[in-house]
Amino acid sequence: MKEKKDLKRILATDCGSTTTKAILIEKKGDEYRLVIRGEAPTTVEAPFEDVTRGVLNAIREVEELTGREILRGEELIYPAKGSSGIDLYVSTSSAGGGLQMMVAGVVKEMTAESAARAALGAGAIVMDVIATNDRRKPHRRIELIRDLRPDMILLSGGVDGGTVSHVVELAETIEAADPQPRFGKGYELPLIFAGNVDARKAVKERLEEKTALTIVDNLRPVLEKEKLGPARNAIHELFMEHVMAHAPGYKKLMNWTNAPIMPTPGAVGSMIQAIADKEDINVMGVDIGGATTDIFSVFGGAFNRTVSANLGMSYSVSNVLSEAGMESVLRWVPFKMTRDDLGNRVRNKMIRPTTVPMSLKELKLEQALAREALRLALEQHKEMAVGLKGVQQERTISDAFEQVSTGITLVDMMKLDLIVGSGGTLSHAPNRSQAAFMLVDSFQPQGITKLAVDSIFMMPHLGVLSTVHKKAATEVFEKDCLVWLGTCIAPVGSAPYGRTSIEIEINGKSIEVFSGEMKLIPLDEGEKVKAVIKPSKYFDLGEGRGKQIEATLRGGVVGVIVDCRGRPLELPGNEEERREKLKEWNKALSVYPDEKER
Repeated sequence: MKEKKDLKRILATDCGSTTTKAILIEKKGDEYRLVIRGEAPTTVEAPFEDVTRGVLNAIREVEELTGREILRGEELIYPAKGSSGIDLYVSTSSAGGGLQMMVAGVVKEMTAESAARAALGAGAIVMDVIATNDRRKPHRRIELIRDLRPDMILLSGGVDGGTVSHVVELAETIEAADPQPRFGKGYELPLIFAGNVDARKAVKERLEEKTALTIVDNLRPVLEKEKLGPARNAIHELFMEHVMAHAPGYKKLMNWTNAPIMPTPGAVGSMIQAIADKEDINVMGVDIGGATTDIFSVFGGAFNRTVSANLGMSYSVSNVLSEAGMESVLRWVPFKMTRDDLGNRVRNKMIRPTTVPMSLKELKLEQALAREALRLALEQHKEMAVGLKGVQQERTISDAFEQVSTGITLVDMMKLDLIVGSGGTLSHAPNRSQAAFMLVDSFQPQGITKLAVDSIFMMPHLGVLSTVHKKAATEVFEKDCLVWLGTCIAPVGSAPYGRTSIEIEINGKSIEVFSGEMKLIPLDEGEKVKAVIKPSKYFDLGEGRGKQIEATLRGGVVGVIVDCRGRPLELPGNEEERREKLKEWNKALSVYPDEKER
């Protein structure tokens, strides 16, 4: 393969559960840019049972759209020469349900939570968390392991030099369960032990014959320190060696790629981390899908990912309604709707998950549900993205069992610089203002926050590319992947409707916005202006109540959104008043510009 600096043409694919997407990137002058995107149905299941068929079909669509020759028969052409061939090929995959893991730790709120963070950060779906203090009987834990049939198990527990007996207890539970893998016959389930070094011998004695055991550094060597890197690296390696190697057609695909295949969510996380590192900013990314909602965040360099496996817009839409409650969904609906009507519409969506809204009312309802899915997913993320629980003091294992959760969330919305939205509901909203409004309502950003969406869901491709060519990945991410929506200005505090909330001096003009109002200031994509923003005595923009700030505002396809509804956001309790306010805000942001008065 050529040196990185000489790469002229890069091909990347993402093998999803239903669709395989291919993108072609070329170096134009001194920068890398997206050329085209192609897609085809994924072929991991019957009748094809060979993932490479879908990959080849997606690449052939790229060939047809560009007129470039990438394949010779069913072989990739290396290296790029003229308009033919490529220099690098990378891929991600979530086909076949992605990477599904179980994790285990001694204390649920400590080592087990660290293990879950390691697995989630590596791109896995955590099916269940087992801990010696999870209040489940041993036989129930054994049944769970057998019934769930994970692709991989991560076993942690005990700080170095700490408890051994409780780690052994967990190992014996797994030994008794004798878990069988989802894919492949006649091979052993991969199990990673990342716990107390003193327990390694005992774990090896019990699990080496039953599983494909890998031992790595303790992910919680001391209570005050988390070391997730070795466990995450082992997850990626074993995902390739055991899970992908036995999935239909993946062995062939692994021979084609110039870098290890990554789980799709892990690749998205890599991209979020890359952009946070490059710009030295705090970033949050969200991918709202049909069955799950993933949230990624980087605050102060600390990366976290959560998967809300029961919050989605098609297969899991009934769970959104159940967890949020009808009142919470209806508060975002700007027209009269009965609870029976809402319930029936959600049930119809559940049994026909691939349908799309066919009327404006259906679209508004779907976006109301999306707000609640995003809000609930963010709450779960805040609970998981926390500082380490445990303090430096002498303690016994029984003391740890009694420990109350003291982890403080790392998610600080006032310090958040950028929110990136992804998934069909956000990326393919008929009007970009709708995507921006959904992000603002559900995440309730504070202070000054930039907003963007992934235009065609390229983050997985660029995430795996960032591991081998960060320059190409970040350039395409910023220039072709992201659609900049604009900037949100949202003061924290509350005041009676109608009182001055903030004054903004921008481009020689002074703009006053009142409490309870939303206002849109046009500012084109790529345009940046300096503004002086002075909040009233009731509101804070990060420097304290009533203290003005200077900020550089970035424009976008929507513009600058001034949200003076207050934080935390509280909608009017009166239904009629609430609906009128929703209509007023929709109009202020041109959320439904083609809507006719009814």
